[in-house]
Amino acid sequence: MTKRNTQQRRHAIATLVQEQGEVSVEELTQRFATSEVTIRKDLALLETSGVLLRRYGGAVSLPNEMVAEAESDKVSLRKQMIARVAAERIRDHNRVIIDSGTTTSAMIPLLGNKQGLVVMTNSLNVASQLRELENEPILLMTGGTWDPHSESFQGQVAEQALRSYDFDQLFIGADGIDLARGTTTFNELVGLSRVMAEVAREVIVMVESEKIGRRIPNLELPWQRIHTLVTDDALNDDARQQIESKGVTVICAPTSADTPRRK
Repeated sequence: MTKRNTQQRRHAIATLVQEQGEVSVEELTQRFATSEVTIRKDLALLETSGVLLRRYGGAVSLPNEMVAEAESDKVSLRKQMIARVAAERIRDHNRVIIDSGTTTSAMIPLLGNKQGLVVMTNSLNVASQLRELENEPILLMTGGTWDPHSESFQGQVAEQALRSYDFDQLFIGADGIDLARGTTTFNELVGLSRVMAEVAREVIVMVESEKIGRRIPNLELPWQRIHTLVTDDALNDDARQQIESKGVTVICAPTSADTPRRK
């Protein structure tokens, strides 16, 4: 089944749930002439997207209070567009690392048409989303010590796991960008990020333009470790020139036609 047909089926399932309030796996299997495994993957992805709630044997629509909460938690348009541009840089059969974070995880639903990917992550959320893709990649987990602040695995065990492989690309976010130094973070645990950068041929930082120029005490990755910065088109020209002077390729994702560009 093509990606287009998959998207159409999932849209139809979401519409059915909204109209009926409840659907069963058996009903959906018959309606769309597909397997229970495929339908369960559809329901899992739609639940992750905040469209419905899975229940035993099927799914139900979201209660009104959860709909309001989901609206407030939606990934911003800028993050979605940054994720789209970043995902376009991944080729079939690439070996990639995807770090924890809302911007990096926004890229996962866009990888469903990629073939033969190998993905390592330190994030349970990223791992869960990867498992729901139609073309599920080979998934590697770092393991290690759970850090509740970053909601990811950290520590020496995770670092050792990373050093057992080599990767084409690392996709990583940042709490801030210091124009003079590099990426910065509130988290004092920066060792794993640096190991990720060491074992990847290309380091791609994904960050919204509003974080660029934000100076936070903890330096995570110096500019020498970064190859590409993907941000949005609100980045001002002066900041872009400063970053490019460090030898970093800057890619600005279009957000909307009426987004004002900062000078």
